[in-house]
Amino acid sequence: MKNRYKASLIITFITFSFTTAFAQSKAVVIDSMIHRTNRLGLFSGNVLVVDKGKVVYKTAVGFTDATREEKLTDKYRFHIGSIAKEFNAVGIMMLKEQGKLNLNDKVAKYLPQLPAWASGISIKNLLQYTSGLPNLKWQNFKNDADAMAALQQVDELDFEPDSKYAYNNSNTLLQRQVIERITGLTFNNFVKEKMLKPLGMANAIVDPDDSAPMMAKSYNNSYVQSPLVAPISGWTAVTLDDFYKWELAIEKFKLISPASTLEIFTPFGPNKQCGLGGGSMEGSKIISHEHDGTSLNYQALLVANPPADRTVILMTNNKQNNLYDINRAIQAILDGKPYGQPRKSILADYQKHLDTLKGERILSFYKGLKAKSADKYGFENESTLNEIGYFYKNSQRLDDAILVFEYNTTLFPQSGNVFDSLGEAYYAKGDMPKALLNYKKALALDPANTTAKAVVAELEKK
Repeated sequence: MKNRYKASLIITFITFSFTTAFAQSKAVVIDSMIHRTNRLGLFSGNVLVVDKGKVVYKTAVGFTDATREEKLTDKYRFHIGSIAKEFNAVGIMMLKEQGKLNLNDKVAKYLPQLPAWASGISIKNLLQYTSGLPNLKWQNFKNDADAMAALQQVDELDFEPDSKYAYNNSNTLLQRQVIERITGLTFNNFVKEKMLKPLGMANAIVDPDDSAPMMAKSYNNSYVQSPLVAPISGWTAVTLDDFYKWELAIEKFKLISPASTLEIFTPFGPNKQCGLGGGSMEGSKIISHEHDGTSLNYQALLVANPPADRTVILMTNNKQNNLYDINRAIQAILDGKPYGQPRKSILADYQKHLDTLKGERILSFYKGLKAKSADKYGFENESTLNEIGYFYKNSQRLDDAILVFEYNTTLFPQSGNVFDSLGEAYYAKGDMPKALLNYKKALALDPANTTAKAVVAELEKK
């Protein structure tokens, strides 16, 4: 018995040592990739990688501001762009659960100073970006009062509420204004008192200004620093630790119920944003959560896989449009698979030039750049062309987007993602037969693609 007990202890120790060494080796590989990306000038920011519920990797690389005199630490706070809209979406659902509002309530009930069109917009429309509100000229405003005054001058909506989708910050503004009207608190104080304090997010800060301590300042590739103040109030800046606490609060339903969480995980349609960005649930469990955000020269990305207890958080103060590439590399390393070193973004370097090109000239430019700069940009990665395709799609240049996505499917014929993107572009154009064809290809290559599955089911009913 003693010998067998001793042997089991040895086996347990060896297993533990192997597991620890394996985790450490992953951290070493991730660290090497992150620092190489930083040396190439492609990433300045903070990184957190959690796998199987344990912190595998955590670091800060780069500088706190455009002077490049002080190095970042993991205690610095970053703006996270549209991810901060999760706070107003969760806030709306908290008030719903308290019986203080109904998602079908009209905006006019809470903001009667707005024109007659407010009687046709529901709270749910604001959450799903289906209100028809125009996107205001935010560069002309200094504060919420300016923006609200501009909305009061709007004569009519861009479209009938609940008939279309248009992602813009007019919806965000009114969500926060509704919360203020119901609670009697500024949205800033509502977030601090009802969310940050209960969750122990002690270092998060709402609406930091240029004097805020331990705040990373964003800057462009010419080292021109951007101011912090935004024309809409209510933007929460976070550290890595507080960001992770927020994600766990979402996953473990610390602020709102699974039913309310599903409500703000459910978009108006496929590939559309909702209150929590994007994600999926099975029953009362979150299966995935993904959200990205951009503000000034800040970018942030959260990718969570709750069943695996895996979360990747990336925050940068020097936008390079490559956080998805960095995440893909991290995910591959965690899974023990080969990974591609993140490279420069063609779109980041050539956006103005690409905006002048049309049709086949786009592909000619891409092929010429590939011939002379193969090592500089990520030509081996499908995301390089996909990013360009979405640039055209988001600019409503659907024919150019389709051309780019079509070419990408010839380069990466085994990728379900590229066929999904092509299907999305055809869907946006209204060519449903080709949308269905490509979504079916995407689903065949990636059976776990829930968006493709939903679109195929929708289109096959028609």
